[in-house]
Amino acid sequence: MRRISIAPRADWRAKAEALGFRFHTIDGAAYWDESAYYAFTLRQVEDDIESPTQELHEMALSLVDEVVRSEDALARLAIPETYWDWIARSWRRRDRHLYGRMDFAYDGIGPAKLFEFNYDTPTALYEAAFFQWLWLEEGIAEGRLPSGADQYNAIQEALVEAFGAMAREAALPTPLYFASVAESEEDRGTVQYLRDCAIQAGLATETIPVEDIGLDVTGRWFTDLEDRVIPSLFKLYPLEFMFEERFGPALVHDGLRLLEPAWKAVLSNKGILALLWERFPGHPNLLECHIDADTQSLLPPGWVRKPFFSREGANIEVVDARGRATRTDGPYVGGPCVRQAWHPLPEFDGGFPLIGSWVVGDRACGMGLREDTTAITMDSSRFVPHAIVS
Repeated sequence: MRRISIAPRADWRAKAEALGFRFHTIDGAAYWDESAYYAFTLRQVEDDIESPTQELHEMALSLVDEVVRSEDALARLAIPETYWDWIARSWRRRDRHLYGRMDFAYDGIGPAKLFEFNYDTPTALYEAAFFQWLWLEEGIAEGRLPSGADQYNAIQEALVEAFGAMAREAALPTPLYFASVAESEEDRGTVQYLRDCAIQAGLATETIPVEDIGLDVTGRWFTDLEDRVIPSLFKLYPLEFMFEERFGPALVHDGLRLLEPAWKAVLSNKGILALLWERFPGHPNLLECHIDADTQSLLPPGWVRKPFFSREGANIEVVDARGRATRTDGPYVGGPCVRQAWHPLPEFDGGFPLIGSWVVGDRACGMGLREDTTAITMDSSRFVPHAIVS
């Protein structure tokens, strides 16, 4: 694993704009950064990223089966009791899921270490699945990358295949609505990309801002602004947010089929990291982790405290092996936390890369890297492409 400086394409911004990648720059700072790339060997990708991702995904699914059968486990994950039966029904039906991302620390040598699951509303998808592949193809064609270079990236093909299976099997009532928060350029871009994949697969689709979703007079059916029933909804909007809103209790009537499904609530908070460690202690790709309220579980010097529902590096507290503390601000205060063993991100030329390893359906299929100048990956962290080279 190496970080290699490379000349950016002179016209990459124009290409990004033309292709709908309008969040390539955020608040005046580069988000997409092709002034360098991370180079991996095929062995590193297959043995150290793809294989552990597949194994951890299967471990996580086995844990869902245990959690939905246990009121104690659901309570430990701080899932409101109102939704327990709804979540369990969703799992018993095996409601179809689409995708998820695992975040790993990896230095090219030791086992990749799982930092967390992003299994409800993962982003950085378009840039991982499509735009970095375009960068690779053009880099090879222009001689900026080795002619034999490749990329661990079958994400788009897997997405179209997953949507195609849903269409063939009528796994979701249609049309499938795609929703995100109206003011988020990144979320809108991600949702539009996913909708394009669904259309390629033959699904009937619609779009709607999350803010425009309502309920009919019976309080059972979710509707759009024209009072049409929304039968299925892909929502780039966290389940835990939905639980707290006044329309949330209507979800339990099963009048709306969600993508991601209700059972993803088990995997979409960081409490699952503690349960996973309890179930598979000492696994080489896991970091020791405990629910912070469990005062009997003590970690050696060096730990990270994370709220169950925090995102984009917000409200993280880090105490390294020397006792030095770092904290980030954010809105996720007052809720339950996990405390995870401290494992620093590797440093390459002043950058700290975090690997996002993608699962679509139930298959590990690609990765993208976010890089920061600090050891905490934030919403402002850059996306840096990768290539497999000999």
